[in-house]
Amino acid sequence: MEPGSEGPFKRLAREVAKFGAVGVVGTVVNFAVSNLLWHLTSLQAVRANVIATIVAIACNYVGFRYFTYRDRDKSARTKELSLFLAFSLVGLVIENGVLFAAIYGFGWDSSLQRNVFKVLGIGIATLFRFWSYRSWVFKALPTEDGDEGEAGEPVAKTEAPLIEPQREPLPRPKQHVS
Repeated sequence: MEPGSEGPFKRLAREVAKFGAVGVVGTVVNFAVSNLLWHLTSLQAVRANVIATIVAIACNYVGFRYFTYRDRDKSARTKELSLFLAFSLVGLVIENGVLFAAIYGFGWDSSLQRNVFKVLGIGIATLFRFWSYRSWVFKALPTEDGDEGEAGEPVAKTEAPLIEPQREPLPRPKQHVS
């Protein structure tokens, strides 16, 4: 079976798995940094969490660009990074908005409660990020027929084959001798 010849469900499942793997690493970084800041500094909980989210966003960009979406269009890196940061900022607001509401709206500020609402915020923000990154940031390359492929659709081959196929030589014109 040729690469890219599996069905759309399989491609989407692979993309979700790669997105999830990068997300797990980012989540571990996010939790480690936020819990360190919560326990070792006097920063307010949401401020410490914003810092942790920013560190995780930086880790995630590297993972998404070079692992999850490495086969996607790389021609406009400045635009890609700008969109990634814009959508990541929305995700940051979602994640930290949930934590803010729990702490300042309901008074749930124990270490366990912070982590529970951090998980909830990350979960909601992850759904938004997955949709926005695959739809707007890491766009699929155009297909061979020139149409822009949807995310998860087969894309044009990005590398030339190692061996070019043999072509029939063109017929030589007949020469007339006078």
